[in-house]
Amino acid sequence: MSRERSAITAMLDDAPAHSRQIRGGVFLVIKGPDRGARITLGDEPLSFGSGETCSLVLDDCTVSRKHFEVQRVGDEIIVSDCGSTNGVKISGLRVERAAIGFGAEIKLGRTVLKFVPDEEFVEPEASLQTSFGSIVGADVRMRQMFTLLEDVAATPATVLIEGETGTGKELIAEEIHRHSARRNGPFIVLDCGSVPRELVASVLFGHLKGAFTGAISDRNGVFAEAHGGTVFLDEIGELDLDLQPALLRALDKRAVRKVGATIYEQFDARLVAATNRDLRAEVANKRFREDLYYRLAVIRVAVPPLRERGADIPRLVAHFANQFAPGIAIRPDDMQRLVNHSWPGNVRELRNVMERACLLARDGAINLEGAINGDDHAAGAVRTDQPFKVAKNQIVEAFEREYIEALVSRHRMNLSAAARDAQIDRKHLRELMHKYGLDARHHLVRDEQVQD
Repeated sequence: MSRERSAITAMLDDAPAHSRQIRGGVFLVIKGPDRGARITLGDEPLSFGSGETCSLVLDDCTVSRKHFEVQRVGDEIIVSDCGSTNGVKISGLRVERAAIGFGAEIKLGRTVLKFVPDEEFVEPEASLQTSFGSIVGADVRMRQMFTLLEDVAATPATVLIEGETGTGKELIAEEIHRHSARRNGPFIVLDCGSVPRELVASVLFGHLKGAFTGAISDRNGVFAEAHGGTVFLDEIGELDLDLQPALLRALDKRAVRKVGATIYEQFDARLVAATNRDLRAEVANKRFREDLYYRLAVIRVAVPPLRERGADIPRLVAHFANQFAPGIAIRPDDMQRLVNHSWPGNVRELRNVMERACLLARDGAINLEGAINGDDHAAGAVRTDQPFKVAKNQIVEAFEREYIEALVSRHRMNLSAAARDAQIDRKHLRELMHKYGLDARHHLVRDEQVQD
């Protein structure tokens, strides 16, 4: 069982932890005399116009009495002009009949409507289990997530996993696959941020021999390779804006066109995507397509960072200790040190620290010296025991945090002066401060206390 409340996705509102789209959708008036009016699409057709018999009556003298109608035809939402005087425009083009998706804007007279998902914000009951496959957690938010994942895994729905770097998004995607009816099929992973821009389309959709320099043979993309299984697109927020329409088209058609090909080929794979960005904010700032966001966020799962579930740290420490060195001891002072750490790299950082601490074990107990340094931050040296991208990100994030902290303190909360000094955009400075949870006022007060 779960507690649910219904709402329309609002790009600038804070999103709840988990949500899912309800069948149908909502037509919302975003411009015109009736701005704010809305109506939900169910199984019955809807009519729009100035006439009193319409499903949504519009107080707009430029709108015909029955201007257009919307109905569900199979899996499609069809808009049909009912012989209106001023016509129906979608994306600036006048149409008589057209299929629309979420994010579509429909103009009739002076009125503009937007078709958006009807979302349920889901608060699942906490599972009685403290793990879901290989994911460990006793925190109530983790156990709520376990309940949702178990329900979601049994469906074919597309899932968007949101969470900071290192929170275990890929592991969650893999467990969704393992608990699904597709468990015997392949689980194919693509990190959208690690592939050169000019090769992304080829990796996603495949290519034909000779399609570009270096294409020495035909190649399938990840959707074809995942036939009967699951595709996991990690860091989907890094996908170039120019490539997003092709992905949206593939998801809508359930078919891909290889680079260099002229025909589409059907695929049979479930999609799970993940991001460490706030895609709602990216949509609001025109850096991510709204229609693609809606297509991905059929089910939206938010993973809490490790710092917000500190009670899970001892359990995770014991879990990793048993994984890397069964029977190894953990001294109380070492456990306390691990609990007190801020873990900016989340569970991935904890796992790496524990792996290193087990390798450096002394007298049958973990050894944190060299695994985690004295000022309670992960060691700053280059970590060659980690994947290149992870090690690089940790160094970059540590530099950014320290640089921005010192910069803001030096300029005593004057962000404009700080941005000029750093030669970066003021908006980017604010984004970095938000990313690392830095409060300019806090640093100003702290510096004044030090001076006193």
